[in-house]
Amino acid sequence: MVYIIIGGPATGKGTISDILSSNLNIPHISTGELSREYAKENEDIRKMLAKGILVPDNTMAEILEDRLKKDDCKNGFILDGYPRTYIQVELLEELLLKFNKKITKVIELTVPDEVAIKRTLGRKKCINCGKVYGVDFPPKIDKACDICGGRLDVRSDDTEETLKRRIKTYRENSKDILEYYKNKNLLKTIDASTDVSAILQKVKESEKL
Repeated sequence: MVYIIIGGPATGKGTISDILSSNLNIPHISTGELSREYAKENEDIRKMLAKGILVPDNTMAEILEDRLKKDDCKNGFILDGYPRTYIQVELLEELLLKFNKKITKVIELTVPDEVAIKRTLGRKKCINCGKVYGVDFPPKIDKACDICGGRLDVRSDDTEETLKRRIKTYRENSKDILEYYKNKNLLKTIDASTDVSAILQKVKESEKL
């Protein structure tokens, strides 16, 4: 099973991917998280992320390939936020061939810009375990992680200026990607501005999970 969850910033890709991961017992792979981990040891990548610039396609493919080699991916995986360019579509096809896998479904999540801005500016992340909280899924205790009790902090790239740039980049890059998967009868577009349970139900209905 290979599921691709695609969408602009703050559309709920991570939340939906986590729930599907639990339901299907396959790992949720966030290329955003992989990039940020990689950036800890690469200053150029760190500067790109701070400015809302995408990691180079070939570099991202190499990072992703290393992740897919791990044992937990043998029965499939959920890709969150990848591919983001048409070149990445082609690179992903090459990767899937290497691992003898095919795409099961591509799910695009969409929200109005004002919803994305509200969600982003209200988003916080645990500095210990990395769990993300937002206006639609707040922590039980203010400023403390439900899982480990760690302090919640705002991501350095979560600014309105950076968000608008990321939305613009997504729209410019996603048109051909979505058309490609639509033509392969793999694409399902879902309004993600509703509550999480309603979104998940739509996702399940799209493939009868």
